Amino acid sequence: MILRVRSQVGQWRVTDVAPATTIAQLRVRLGQEHNVDLSDSFLQPLALTPDPTAAALPDNQTVQGLGLKHGDMLYLKLDESKVSMAHEEAGGPRKINADGTIVQQSYEEVSKKTGFRPGRLSLRSIKMKWTLNDFMAMDDQFTFKMKRQEKAYCEGVTLDTTSCDSFQSYVRQFGFHRARMAFLYGTIDSETKKVKVECIYEPPQENSPEGFVLMEDPKEETVENLAAMLGLQRVGWMFAHPPREEGFQFSSAEVIMAAELQLIAAEGVNEHPFATVKVTIDKEGAVHFDAFQVSTQCMEMAAEGALEISPNPGSCRVVDSFTAIVEAKSTPEVDNNFFLAVVPIEQHSSERFVAKFPQCNREGVAQTWADVKHQLSKAGSQGFTYIDMLSDFQLLLFLTQFLDMKTDMPKICQSVVDHSIPLDEGFKLIINHMAGVEG
Repeated sequence: MILRVRSQVGQWRVTDVAPATTIAQLRVRLGQEHNVDLSDSFLQPLALTPDPTAAALPDNQTVQGLGLKHGDMLYLKLDESKVSMAHEEAGGPRKINADGTIVQQSYEEVSKKTGFRPGRLSLRSIKMKWTLNDFMAMDDQFTFKMKRQEKAYCEGVTLDTTSCDSFQSYVRQFGFHRARMAFLYGTIDSETKKVKVECIYEPPQENSPEGFVLMEDPKEETVENLAAMLGLQRVGWMFAHPPREEGFQFSSAEVIMAAELQLIAAEGVNEHPFATVKVTIDKEGAVHFDAFQVSTQCMEMAAEGALEISPNPGSCRVVDSFTAIVEAKSTPEVDNNFFLAVVPIEQHSSERFVAKFPQCNREGVAQTWADVKHQLSKAGSQGFTYIDMLSDFQLLLFLTQFLDMKTDMPKICQSVVDHSIPLDEGFKLIINHMAGVEG
């Protein structure tokens, strides 16, 4: 089979790869064919996705064991310090400083002058012999002829009304002067390519009028596992922002984040209905929800590291190593609207979940057993049963701090997903006791 490997220097094709080939053997072969030292798998990991935090593939794992197929893409992070060291050991270029001292030039300085593109290796560092076709093929990997994607792959997004009301109400408390984000969890209809959002999760973050910064989230793995137990997956993300001038939809930071999240969901540059929903307020005080996807080309550019935040928030800057062609002309920036495709949006009231429990990670909001008592005490009124009131993603997430994720939560979630499966009375007694619920 043929495998493709993407790195900072472009895309490599590895031919005649046997299913029994290990990752260690593949690394050795890549190193030999491209004159690169890949002996350190920690500093120069191979991964299945372009996500910088993706786990490195184990050296002893085989291509077949990983489920890799003909044409699949792997991602290699090259350690440029090793490249720089190689230049130094070879007695590379030096420069004379203003004070007369002679110093070795940095890799960045050398690559600007000798790299086949700024920030890239020289052609000779990649391989010794080149044909014109070889060079053109290499150079084309760093050139993007911009094409607007008129239609999104996702055919539609339907949002849970209660979850959305909770999100926009919280942002409204600050007059929509703070940006904020949330992950969307729900289901995907593979036939219609539509996304149905059942609940949201707001990770720890710092918020300002200019944007948000995600913090380390100790609950991240628990959230994903809980969602899976409930038959849900991450199907998109949502962000709120202050009012903007007409036509200004996404900032460059928002475009890049949307592309990165879409890449992770699609496990590479693949079609996937992962959606981005933006929330803002107009001059009359009405709140608007709009859904988008970034284009496949935007995903490709983000995967290559070709886009970065621009001083002009309405555009993405093209990294110097790359070229973007718009209307037959090279451009240093691309208008963010060029990357966006509109997705139809609707709202629904979830028939599976309620969203009454306080959201975690909100300023001035705490989740307590008193909140559990307040919610579960409503069972038996307004047509709600005990399991109905327990079917709240935030409440269940709160319970994961006290009940076992491997033994207790799967059984509780089973009853939440299928109400015909009765909740074990033992769990009901434990939860009621801790919450102080009588009966």
